[in-house]
Amino acid sequence: MSVNEVPFSGLDLNLMLVFALVFRERSVSRAAHCLRVTQPAVSGSLVRLRQYFGDPLFVRGGQSMRPTAKAQEIAGLLFPAMAQIERLLSQHKGLKI
Repeated sequence: MSVNEVPFSGLDLNLMLVFALVFRERSVSRAAHCLRVTQPAVSGSLVRLRQYFGDPLFVRGGQSMRPTAKAQEIAGLLFPAMAQIERLLSQHKGLKI
């Protein structure tokens, strides 16, 4: 399979971790704290995610970021996939690549 055949080749998959943390924390600042990066870095990642998905993903609602319907849909697929990746990696912790 070539890079051009991979459906997400145009997306830095680290952005999906940013998405997951903003979704969970409902806060750009708290997500930044969890990632040990700045709030502007998370905001920049959200800009890229919004461009990729063609949706605002999160809208400010008082003191929190509310996920859009599209963000809810993405999260419904993303979180189980992340859990599977965690299981895979935990089974192969000692593997040297």
